[in-house]
Amino acid sequence: MRVALIGASGQAGARILAELIGRGHQVTAIARNPERIASSVGVTAVRGDVFDEGGLASLLAGHDAVVSSVRFSGSDPHVLIAAVRASGVKRCPVVGAAGSLEATPGVKLIDTPQFPAAYKPEASKGGEFLDLLRDVHDLEWTFLSPSAVFVAGERTGKFRLGGDELLTNENGSRISFEDYAIAVVDELDAPAHIRHRFTVGY
Repeated sequence: MRVALIGASGQAGARILAELIGRGHQVTAIARNPERIASSVGVTAVRGDVFDEGGLASLLAGHDAVVSSVRFSGSDPHVLIAAVRASGVKRCPVVGAAGSLEATPGVKLIDTPQFPAAYKPEASKGGEFLDLLRDVHDLEWTFLSPSAVFVAGERTGKFRLGGDELLTNENGSRISFEDYAIAVVDELDAPAHIRHRFTVGY
């Protein structure tokens, strides 16, 4: 596929880029600082502004899918959605947030006492983006929430998928950027969660 990846130089974005390359996809890697993206076969690094609807739409046009991997607090979901619509691309997976997942039935992780205050602004914006997407019916969006602990680690290929509930095990709730990237590209290669949120964890 021809995939436009917004936020390709970020922590999650860089791993998603590597996973896309490894599977032979052609990628337009969009970032504020494209010079940070290593040269690779099948990758075209370009500068993009997530607040420039028209400019972003032009960069996205002609692709089979758009993956958004940008910070919620550093972007505007209305602009991103409008740019995808204007581009004519229908498929648009979004790197989500864990805060809106249910830690217990009816209680979101962000509303639990142990949720770090420093992460609340970003998590809250992520929840708002998801709420906005749930009213979008003309795009094939998917919102993939990571586990509570989302960090650099290993690419094991061994993880679980879930729905709106936080995944946990004896070691807590965790997923590596590397395994998260597998789940993102798996969803691109074989869509199973069109217009839904799902989660990934160990």
